Amino acid sequence: MIWHLLAALFVGLGAGGLAHLLRLASGRRLPRWIVPVCAGLGMLGYQIHHEYSWLDYKRSQLPATAQVVDAEKGQMFWRPWTHLFPMTVAFTVVDHSSMVRRQADEHQLVEFVLYRFEKEYVDRLDHQPHLMNCTTREMVPLTGEERRPNFQAMRGVDASSPLYESVCSLW
Repeated sequence: MIWHLLAALFVGLGAGGLAHLLRLASGRRLPRWIVPVCAGLGMLGYQIHHEYSWLDYKRSQLPATAQVVDAEKGQMFWRPWTHLFPMTVAFTVVDHSSMVRRQADEHQLVEFVLYRFEKEYVDRLDHQPHLMNCTTREMVPLTGEERRPNFQAMRGVDASSPLYESVCSLW
């Protein structure tokens, strides 16, 4: 967080410095207010770029075996540009290296961990082990150290969803 603050500060100084040079090159015909306006626009532009490139940056940090299966976009009233172009505020990842495949009767089961990244002032990561029945397209979270299924939270999964395709594609 401190590095982004420093980067925004230096971008603002650079943009303000360029505006000051333009003002000097024009023989001081450009108004004086151009310097702080350009500095502010530079900092705002850096912040917008940082917010919209967050998903790509986080994706580049993931291992090669990880696959993004869902991304949530959101709008905030204090960021008016997000009403025109919603930004990614969270995404969900499945890591193929942690999957355990099993056959039980005629059911194909896959145990996996679902990771959820949320963009906040400090990035937040939650993870939850799940069990997917690829035959019946049902998914249930596993709780506790013994990883017992929580059947009250069982839900169906659409066959065309990226999560189902990612988890059950190798069967």
